[in-house]
Amino acid sequence: MNMGLKILVVSVEVAPFAKVGGLADVASSLPKALQNAGHDARIIMPGYGMVTHNPAYAVKQCVEPFTVAVNRFWQVKTLLKETEHDGVPVYLLDGDDLFDNILRSEDVYTPGRDAYLYLAKAVLAACEELDWIPDVIHCNDWHTGFLPVVLRELGGPKWENTATVYTIHNLAYQGDFGKDTLDVLDLPQKLYNMHQLETFGGVNFLKTGCVFADQVNTVSPTYAKEILQEEYGCRLWGLMRDLTDLGRLRGILNGIDVDHWNPEKDPFIAKPYSPENLEGKAQDKAALQRELDLPVQSDIPLMSMVTRLSNQKGFDLIARAAYGFLSQPCQFVVLAVGDPWAADQLRQLQAEWPDRVRFIERYDAPLAQRIYAGSDTFLMPSAFEPCGLGQLIALRYGTLPIVRRTGGLADTVFEGENGFVFEHKNARGMLEAIQRAHRAYGTPEWTQLVQDAMRGDYGWAKSADAYVKMYEDALLVRRGASMLKV
Repeated sequence: MNMGLKILVVSVEVAPFAKVGGLADVASSLPKALQNAGHDARIIMPGYGMVTHNPAYAVKQCVEPFTVAVNRFWQVKTLLKETEHDGVPVYLLDGDDLFDNILRSEDVYTPGRDAYLYLAKAVLAACEELDWIPDVIHCNDWHTGFLPVVLRELGGPKWENTATVYTIHNLAYQGDFGKDTLDVLDLPQKLYNMHQLETFGGVNFLKTGCVFADQVNTVSPTYAKEILQEEYGCRLWGLMRDLTDLGRLRGILNGIDVDHWNPEKDPFIAKPYSPENLEGKAQDKAALQRELDLPVQSDIPLMSMVTRLSNQKGFDLIARAAYGFLSQPCQFVVLAVGDPWAADQLRQLQAEWPDRVRFIERYDAPLAQRIYAGSDTFLMPSAFEPCGLGQLIALRYGTLPIVRRTGGLADTVFEGENGFVFEHKNARGMLEAIQRAHRAYGTPEWTQLVQDAMRGDYGWAKSADAYVKMYEDALLVRRGASMLKV
């Protein structure tokens, strides 16, 4: 298939406009890579007030207001605005002030079911208003799960040849609601069966996206295999197996924007550095220690985390093993928000180890970059990790990851090559991996590991090619289905 696909990426969070987790980074950087490869890639997202009312984003209205008929009784006057990021057009949708009152990234996921059902219909209406019908609509996570069924069942002739792909960024978040969800969209009741929309007596957005999309992927090859098992399959492992058997599920590893995550040009760090000249990294460590009021010590390892506070991220293991690693010379820095119990544990550790532990409970992107640059190791003891971007950023900055071998961590971090890996989900295994890393710190082998880590390929080029292959496969499926209808 020739180059030049028209691709619309749909996401409820897109960096830098709205960011809660890794989805925002992927939704921002993948379209840029697709555009660099010669495709017409665009992004559409909710029109959050923190974006549309921010002069820095130079948002402008791109079409006249139009009406979206969500159902017979709910007609929504809709505004479509436009900005751009790294040369990629970004469209912003809002109606009935469903998204306009969102003024912080922390509130992105508050609108609820009906707002996302409206979004599904509004995306198609916006494309028609723009007179731009994409070849492929790329849906992301549960919030966009009803877009493929709306396109197939309600889209009409204009959309017959448009393929849909659906990316599962985290199977644990699925969007479960009642049967009345069909009524909100005026969908035919015949779709409410176990093979299509019904899920355990209700409706599941993620299942809906998987069933009706032409192709489905998750964000690493290992996670695509793990979710076939009951342990990781989050009640949908049977569906994941069916999709795999049908050739409709694959794993594509995420990349990162290596222009943004670049220790040679990072404007937020004290001193740039490269694999050939690591002197700046030592200076960044000292600067971070001073910023966080930690003793400036170059001879002990500084381990960090930039993450969410949750058991998924391994904080239950950290709570059990903290005294084991903190009793040895080291420093531990955590930048995170999330579960209150984990925050309480970290505050207690900081109180007991004031010269070794710092917990910063906020979202702070510039500080995150200084932590990546100034740390020696980066801890990710995840219970499961669909891909993980933290370890890729850490590798780019020569900060060696300490990870559990699961999901995307298993695909990117390798013991003795660019980091330290433990197998089983227990505190002992994590503690032993931390101790291996800390024993290696300062040895000649350490410098080689750091240099090898920094020289890895973590960009989007290979993954973007894999996505294009999936888009092409989806189009073959869609065009074949259209021919059968005729």
